[in-house]
Amino acid sequence: MAFQALLVIADIGGYTRFMRVHRFNLAHAQYLIGRLLEATIDGAGGRWKLAKLEGDAAFFYAKLPSDGALDGARLRDQLVTIRRAFVDRREQLVADRVCSCDACMQSGKLTLKFVAHSGQVELQKIKRLTELCGVDVILVHRLLKNTVPVSEYVLMSEEVNRALAAAGLEADPAEIEEELEGLGRVRTFYVELDGLAPVASQPRRSGVRSRFWAWLRMTIRSLPYFIGARKACRGFRSLDDIAGQPALPPG
Repeated sequence: MAFQALLVIADIGGYTRFMRVHRFNLAHAQYLIGRLLEATIDGAGGRWKLAKLEGDAAFFYAKLPSDGALDGARLRDQLVTIRRAFVDRREQLVADRVCSCDACMQSGKLTLKFVAHSGQVELQKIKRLTELCGVDVILVHRLLKNTVPVSEYVLMSEEVNRALAAAGLEADPAEIEEELEGLGRVRTFYVELDGLAPVASQPRRSGVRSRFWAWLRMTIRSLPYFIGARKACRGFRSLDDIAGQPALPPG
């Protein structure tokens, strides 16, 4: 049965082409992105349902009234809450850092962006999995490939923009027209995340013991990727521009 839904993808990026692509870096990148995805899911707090994890992104949805009405203030607050959880976790990872590999050293530069759209979706069962489907699901995913000139933002369709702008923001959204594959030119709007509300983080000071346990957790959870039992960073958009480069030796 079809229903109206808010569709939001929280996408983590920020790894640069200067990160050398070898197993050690990728294993730690997998761990770090995993911890940050956990933070975004925790930030959603059950108010949005997690539809799927997609590499370095989390795809959420929330059912809307039959008329598709959006509560802009609630949407703004939810985005800010998720961003705050992301920033807090990122800064704590930096405070606990003991490893000097490329992935760990770039962890403080990791960024968060959102794409948001509302429309009609359906639930489709494939074996034991239930997935969202429909043109609007395709559209929100197409928004991930865009020409927004800033790194941390929420890019939204017209309906979402109207609701969010009516709730009051720190900055006015900017209009941008995107050419979406298979969908043509679509009118969209974006606002930098600080335009929703500024977010500051004050991570606790990490002692030697705390940093050791953080390193041990990372080592244990990264081990399957380091030894090749599982493939690290599968589907990570943040590594798309460097994944094709040959591995380089450390140093």
